[in-house]
Amino acid sequence: MKDLTLEISALTPVSPVNDLQAIEVGRDGLIIRRGRFQGLLLPQVATEYGWDRDTFLAQTCRKAGLPPDAWKMKDTEILSFRAEVFGEEEMP
Repeated sequence: MKDLTLEISALTPVSPVNDLQAIEVGRDGLIIRRGRFQGLLLPQVATEYGWDRDTFLAQTCRKAGLPPDAWKMKDTEILSFRAEVFGEEEMP
């Protein structure tokens, strides 16, 4: 247990992504929905893995159980959010 660290991500309200170019890796988290499938990845995940925007979108699709290119399909919903991250280092 002494090797574990606690990190909390407080999410902002989600909003639809109308322009994929507006997604900023490291700032935005993603939710991808298609039918009964949904996946969410926090902003810091893309940064930790060094992903670009397309890879981030593909990996969020995979998290949802969808094909990696599902984000390009017509009826796929893409939402973004931001996160305020708090860790044990910042806590008193």
